[in-house]
Amino acid sequence: MTVSTIDLNLLVVFEAIFETQSVTKAAERLDMRQPAVSAALSRLRNAFDDPLFVRAAGGMQATPRAIRLAPRVTLALTELRGAMVDVPFTPSAAKRTFRIASTDYTTLVLLPGVLETVRSEASGIDLRIIGYDKGDVPTLIDTGEVDVALGTFPKPPLQAVLQNLSRERFVGLARHDHVGLQTGTMSLDSFVAADHALVSLRRDATGEIDRILALRGLARRVALVLPHMLCLPDILTRTDLIAAIPCRVAHRVVTARLKVFELPIEVPAWHVQMLWNPATRGDTALAWLRSRITQVARTF
Repeated sequence: MTVSTIDLNLLVVFEAIFETQSVTKAAERLDMRQPAVSAALSRLRNAFDDPLFVRAAGGMQATPRAIRLAPRVTLALTELRGAMVDVPFTPSAAKRTFRIASTDYTTLVLLPGVLETVRSEASGIDLRIIGYDKGDVPTLIDTGEVDVALGTFPKPPLQAVLQNLSRERFVGLARHDHVGLQTGTMSLDSFVAADHALVSLRRDATGEIDRILALRGLARRVALVLPHMLCLPDILTRTDLIAAIPCRVAHRVVTARLKVFELPIEVPAWHVQMLWNPATRGDTALAWLRSRITQVARTF
């Protein structure tokens, strides 16, 4: 495919499939019939000599080539849409405040890279990071109280665009001399016998680990429930508690007195996601912000 032969409609289809992770949802968003979107995807695959999207448990999974293409496609379409409505967005000259709903996880893992990019490209942009309850997300997105929401959304609001940013998995974290790690790894028996700390926004003492253990007829004791991860490393250092936390968080907070270990049970990975209101698609400034968040997430 050369620049002179690019069908821009194909790039719009690429963007829709990438963001929705579904041919069916992409067709609904674009008001197209599903066979037409499938045909466009076939043309894209031929043009780029790559499958681009393959079927997986969570939907149409982007290939590495598609992941590399996505920020460029988004930026190109953003600039084109801006030119069409004659409202250009110039990052270096912009003065604006963006509101991002974020968990402590996404704030710790994503925000430093996003802020670095924003400060280097658009120093006049201000960010407001807002904590949230997942039950409030539909209202926050629908009313425009936040521009994007970052986190994990098993039941996203129907009116919002859900975009997968990166995959994450659980690992264990414990004091470096924890009795269960004497051999360097932790057995399932030691894992179940240990007292656990759990970070939960739901105010209960049950997490994904408990569901997996229950399938084996096992249960653990959750001795501590926290609403955030900030104090967890110090607690683990001072006690014999252990915790299962996201891998990227563990490797950011680990110290010489803590040890990261692989869990003795298989826990499915999940997606870190971004939610936004499709009514803001024509806002070139917000499209720029989303493209930068996506770009930072893809560097993990």
